[in-house]
Amino acid sequence: MKVIHSVHPEDFKSYQTAQIRERFLIDQLVQTDQINCTYTHYDRMIVGAAHPVTKSVELENYPNLRAGYFLERREIGIINVAGDGEVTADGQTFQVNKLDCLYIGKGVKSVKFASKNSAEPAVFYLLSAPAHAVYPTTLMTNEDAAKVHTGSIETANKRTINKYIHLEGIKSCQLVMGLTILHGGSVWNTMPAHVHDRRMEAYFYFDVPEGQRVFHYMGEGQETRHVLMDNYDAIVSPPWSIHSGSGTASYSFIWGMAGENLDYTDMDAIAIPDIR
Repeated sequence: MKVIHSVHPEDFKSYQTAQIRERFLIDQLVQTDQINCTYTHYDRMIVGAAHPVTKSVELENYPNLRAGYFLERREIGIINVAGDGEVTADGQTFQVNKLDCLYIGKGVKSVKFASKNSAEPAVFYLLSAPAHAVYPTTLMTNEDAAKVHTGSIETANKRTINKYIHLEGIKSCQLVMGLTILHGGSVWNTMPAHVHDRRMEAYFYFDVPEGQRVFHYMGEGQETRHVLMDNYDAIVSPPWSIHSGSGTASYSFIWGMAGENLDYTDMDAIAIPDIR
């Protein structure tokens, strides 16, 4: 399992492009018939993806967790971003189709992923954080997700926010998770930018058209940098960093957080004229 260590904001100011990508970008996550995970030292969040094509794949117990099994002391949120699939948790199978979310709580010993059709395989995005209590395994379809319509065509950021795991949604210990879909003609997400000193965040970009890219902006509000993101790329955002993006075409992204609380609105906004 790849490991990403924490970075001090003063050190970040001296980073060049290659170093920023090395320390924050999580690419090549989606691989045929594999589960790939990255362990981060930002609130111990694990970022991963499962892509079963010709066979089912099972979440393994990584040695560096020093646990009896993956979810012995953890919880996990799963969102499918491609073809119809299913997830089996300790023998109970859930249909998880595109944009559906499944939460699996602490103590589940076996988690398996499968696609319904190998010609249109599923891609499951995974976020896992340490857990101190047991919450029930819960499936939420995209239709049932809490939706917030925000932004406008005039500012190129009209979008629909879908909230799954949050204070008023699926219950968790510390995971907060959902996804945002840009409307036609809009390319900006999460603008005006913000930070939340009490939580880390991870972004995962999907439905990025072939040959297009997303400019992901990060750094302190007055020391911003950008990273070019491809389809199925993820990136971690420290508590001191903004997390915002603009694409060369419309796209969607999954946001996920772990840390001090489950309050989706816990953020410190930075006015657009103050961004540097």
